[in-house]
Amino acid sequence: MLWIRRVVTGVVGALALGWLALVAVAFFAQRALVFPAPQVVLPVSAAQLVELPHTVLLVRPPPSPDALWVLHFHGNAEQLGSVAWMADAWHAQGVGFVAVEYPGYGLAREKGAPGEASIVEAALDAVRHLQGPMGITTDRLIVSGQSLGSGVAVALAARGTGSRLLLFTPFTSLPDVGARAMPFLPVRLLMRDRFDSLSRAGEVRQPVLIVHGSDDEVVPFELGARLASALPNATLLRIAGGRHNDVAGRAEVWRALGAFITAP
Repeated sequence: MLWIRRVVTGVVGALALGWLALVAVAFFAQRALVFPAPQVVLPVSAAQLVELPHTVLLVRPPPSPDALWVLHFHGNAEQLGSVAWMADAWHAQGVGFVAVEYPGYGLAREKGAPGEASIVEAALDAVRHLQGPMGITTDRLIVSGQSLGSGVAVALAARGTGSRLLLFTPFTSLPDVGARAMPFLPVRLLMRDRFDSLSRAGEVRQPVLIVHGSDDEVVPFELGARLASALPNATLLRIAGGRHNDVAGRAEVWRALGAFITAP
């Protein structure tokens, strides 16, 4: 029986060492995992680009000079070229559009490394440009974010930026998403970039529209619903059968967006 105990002890020890090695890899490589910047840069018309110290903006002015503007933060593994269609869609509704690139992503790949602090600084850089040289007042600005971008959008709204907040497939926090994806790791202890929207929810006073698919395979619908419950003035639009990347372009969603931005 002694040899059995030795074998069991050896197996358990090997598994423990393997798990610790996995934890170490997850900790030190987490930013490469959390922020998978696209390797190929999608083309964007140079006439629509504005370079700032911490970011690059995609700007599509509205048809009317006194129109509303949407300030958008894209999802993970996306870039400015991924949301060019959204600029056209908002323009068709008479709304201006600005998308913000993350440091290390796409056309801002030379602006530093991605992380919560650097991405929020890029967002603030964009807000300063909108409110300064572009002269867009808060009452004409709608802050928008998809997936990872929802964390950025909530952080800005909690600071008082924008008159309304629009969130596609948002999460409560990045650790909440990571813990569900990797329950075998102590994700809540390991993650440095947290984008804790739930803790900021009480500071968001603007009207909020959350759009979330019932079958989201990346950020479960229940996380978006939980965030909606914590926000003081939120409406949750549940898209039956919707997955993580197929809700933003739906006609029913754009009808809801039009009603949301024009509501008194």
